[in-house]
Amino acid sequence: MGRRKQFKGRQFTDEVILWAVRWYLMFPISYRDLELMLLDRGVEVDHTTIFRWIQAYAAELEKRIRPHLRTSNGSWRVDETYVRVKGRWTYLYRAVDSRGQTIDFLLSAKRDAMAAKRFFRKALAQPHTVNPRTVTVDKNPAYPKAIVELKEDGELWRRSKLRQCKYLNNIVEQDHRRMKRLVRPGLGFGSFRTARRTLAGFEAMAMIRKGQVRNINGSDIRGQATFITGLFGIAASGLPHSSPVVSRNRCNKTPLPGTKRRTRPSAMPSPPCAAYWGHHWIFRCPGR
Repeated sequence: MGRRKQFKGRQFTDEVILWAVRWYLMFPISYRDLELMLLDRGVEVDHTTIFRWIQAYAAELEKRIRPHLRTSNGSWRVDETYVRVKGRWTYLYRAVDSRGQTIDFLLSAKRDAMAAKRFFRKALAQPHTVNPRTVTVDKNPAYPKAIVELKEDGELWRRSKLRQCKYLNNIVEQDHRRMKRLVRPGLGFGSFRTARRTLAGFEAMAMIRKGQVRNINGSDIRGQATFITGLFGIAASGLPHSSPVVSRNRCNKTPLPGTKRRTRPSAMPSPPCAAYWGHHWIFRCPGR
């Protein structure tokens, strides 16, 4: 069977690519940290290659999980936080419901009524959102103007209530910390396009970790990995869930039927399940 279109031309297997993407979007690590982590698992890849993987698949992951998200409630908590892009501060609009479930996000160069309107339109267009009954914001004067214009255009329910109360926004304020923790190791972004794609992946993985995906528990790491590989049409394997290098004492030392044991240098163990991959010997147990 031919390789899937979205992974065509890549030098590494589909499972390894999604494995690296999932780790980077899940934990507060840099590209160089992930390069060392993969090398420790027997995968020799440069940090710039991992960067290209994130740019190619992070936004695509966010797009593909949207139909699988649980429906949010009608109590929106909206706020914006700051993200450094090419040495300048930009604004990340974010919204969660009263349970802390992510509704949507938008990266904007400006903090005005037009940016607020774009954010609300984007959030209302998502398949897992409903027209809000209450919208809680801070004292930013751009929000009332945006809400009035959306009601006049018929895009927002006319009975939706706007609440400008700072302490009621503690839920979204605390949720900003998750994004800040993931962004910090990268020391900012080099371009607006790079920031938008990477942040989309961070938000997508955060939704999965919060348990917003139907039938996937937020603490079920293996279930989440299987779900992500399934989104890209890849059958689940043992590789993303465990180290690709399996210790020798776990391998079945009995030769497989119809195979011959090849001689190798004495320093290299030679179980029948050895394979050469990514400039490293990979040992995988039969039946695992």
